[in-house]
Amino acid sequence: MGVQHWDVVIVGAGPAGGRVATHIAERGHSVLLLEEHEEIGRPFQCAGLVTPNAMKEVGLFHSILEEVDGALIHGPSGTLVPVGTEGKVRTYVVCRKIFDQGVVKQSLEAGADIWLNSKPVDANVHDDHVDLTISRNGEIINISASLLIGCDGAHSWTRRHFKMGKPKELMIGFQAEVVGYEGRDRWLEMFSGSEIAPGFFAWVIPSGNGSHRIGLWSTAKRLEGRSIEQCYDNLLKHPLWKDRFSNVSETARYCGPVPSGMVKNTFKDRVILIGDSAGMAKPTTGGGIGPAFEQISGIIENLSAALTKNKLDKKTLHGICSKHFSKMHKDQNRARALRNLLVSDCSDEVLDKHFNSFAKPEVIQLINEVGDIEKPVPLGMALLRKVPAFRKLALKAGAKLIFT
Repeated sequence: MGVQHWDVVIVGAGPAGGRVATHIAERGHSVLLLEEHEEIGRPFQCAGLVTPNAMKEVGLFHSILEEVDGALIHGPSGTLVPVGTEGKVRTYVVCRKIFDQGVVKQSLEAGADIWLNSKPVDANVHDDHVDLTISRNGEIINISASLLIGCDGAHSWTRRHFKMGKPKELMIGFQAEVVGYEGRDRWLEMFSGSEIAPGFFAWVIPSGNGSHRIGLWSTAKRLEGRSIEQCYDNLLKHPLWKDRFSNVSETARYCGPVPSGMVKNTFKDRVILIGDSAGMAKPTTGGGIGPAFEQISGIIENLSAALTKNKLDKKTLHGICSKHFSKMHKDQNRARALRNLLVSDCSDEVLDKHFNSFAKPEVIQLINEVGDIEKPVPLGMALLRKVPAFRKLALKAGAKLIFT
C-alpha cells in the first residue's frame, strides 16, 4: 500500500484550521486536519469574543453565551468612557468549545478528514509534494500532501520547522473564569494602568449564567520582571475597583500567548501560515479569529486553482498571497502604531489626560460613529484629526503611519 496523500494537510484544528479546511474541501480538494489534542476546543486560551462578521460567516449562533453592546472603559484614575449603543451588538461572547467544534464540523461536512491526537514530527518539501511524518496516537505514520498549511497557533510547529520567522509581538495573556461579579448586562468592562496591564488593558467579559471572564495582557518587556498573575492580583485589589471584585470566586484559570505582527515569511514552497501561526492577532484587541478568516477568504479562489494544477512553488504562492497579506500587514502595523501612540507608550499620567479627552460627549459620539472593533485605524485617524487635544500627536502619528 502506498503512502496516503491529500491535496492539503492542515496542522491545527482550531477555528482557523477548521475554516480553511471548509473552504478548501468545498472546492473539491482532499483535506486532512491534524489536531494534537484528543478533543476539539480544548485547551481554551482566549477571551472568546467573535465579531458579528466572523459569526455571520460561519453561522454558529448557538455557540453564543452573551451579546455585547459596548464597553465601559476605565482610565488609570477611574475616568469612565462608555463606548457602544444599547441594543446594537458589537461582538459576541461564545463558548469556544462549541464554536470550535462547530467550525470543524462544517469542514467535515464539506468532505475534510480529521486525525485527533496527531501532530507532525517531520516534514520535507519536494518539487511536487510535501512528505510528512506524523505521530498519531503514538504511532509514526508517513503521509504526503501537495500543500501544507500551518494553523497551529502562537508556538506553531510549522513556522518553527520551516524557519519562517517570529511574530513582531508575543503578548502574555491571562484569564480566569469567575462567578460573583456584578456587571452591567450586555456590556464588558476594560481597565487600564501600569499596575494592572502595562501598555495594554484588562477586561471583564460576561459569559452567561452569572459568570464572567476576567483577564489581561501585556508584554514581557512592559511587565519588567513581574508575573502576569501579579498584575491580575493588582486589578482585584486596586483601591478604585476592589469592591466590585470582593465577591468573586474563580472556577478556572488560563494563560497563553497572543501573537501579533505578521511573520517575515507567511509562505514558502508548498507551505502557508494562517492565523496565530502567522502572527495575525489584532494588536488592539488580541483577537485572532477574524484575521484568520480574512486571510484565507482573500486567497482561496486562486489557491484552489493552483491546487488543481499542483503549482504551489513560492513564486506562485507569492502571486496568490502577497498582495492580500501585505495589505493586512500594513493595516496591522498602522493599528499598532496608533495603539502605541494613544495607549501603550503612555505613562499613567498621560493616559489619564487621554481618557479625559475620550470622555467628552462629542468624542464619545465620534467613537460610536466611527468606531469598529474590526477596523481601529479609521477611528484612530479620526481622533487625531478632529479632537483638539490629540492634534499635537498628529505629526508624530503621521511619521509612524507613513513608514508602516
